[in-house]
Amino acid sequence: MKALKTGLIFFIALIVFTGLRAQTADEIIDKYVAAIGGKDKLNSIKSVYIESSIEVMGNEASSTTYILNGKGYKSETDFSGQKIIQCITEKGGWMVNPMMGQTTAEELPKEQLKGSQSQLQVGGALFNYAAKGASVELQGKEDMNGVSAYKIKLTTKDSAIITYYIDPTTYYTLKAVTVINANGQQMETSIGFSNYQKTDFGYVVPMTQQLNLPQGISLTITNKKVEINKEIDPKIFEMPKS
Repeated sequence: MKALKTGLIFFIALIVFTGLRAQTADEIIDKYVAAIGGKDKLNSIKSVYIESSIEVMGNEASSTTYILNGKGYKSETDFSGQKIIQCITEKGGWMVNPMMGQTTAEELPKEQLKGSQSQLQVGGALFNYAAKGASVELQGKEDMNGVSAYKIKLTTKDSAIITYYIDPTTYYTLKAVTVINANGQQMETSIGFSNYQKTDFGYVVPMTQQLNLPQGISLTITNKKVEINKEIDPKIFEMPKS
């Protein structure tokens, strides 16, 4: 009887210990990948095409985004006839911003590219992070609007730091904070993700993003249309000649 009682206590303790065992960063990332579609699904995505609306300082603009997985990212945003274009590739990037007096394409600074090239990758920087030369560190949990989110710090091969906050229930990313050094100063950009929806292809994407830029600029991006594996001409990522 005593042996049975001891064995029962050990069994209960084992269950409790297993339930309380802290997850590793890799286990959390694996669950994140599974939540947004799974490794096989993500690897089969060649392109993503997105039509969105952007609200900034009471003004609304339309935006189109083209992603050729691992090769090119391009966004075109139309503010009352003035088109802002940002393009990022494996090798560099360029931008046209007529609202800043920039009417021809100019190369993006290398420091700015460090925190932006993760946009080339479907699934984000966490997916296959080691193969991309990045490292991760689980930094415990932090409250995110009432959710005790996992906090994972990712350091890219170019030393950019992206901190992800992941919902422990859904394993969706709630927020990502990117820190880069530009001209000797740290610059921080944060993106809040919400309203996750599954596309017809099975890839799950956040349909709403709250983007907070340096200098206190805040944008709300609402995706209206998402197409997977739409044909995209690689030439659109080439920097126009002046």
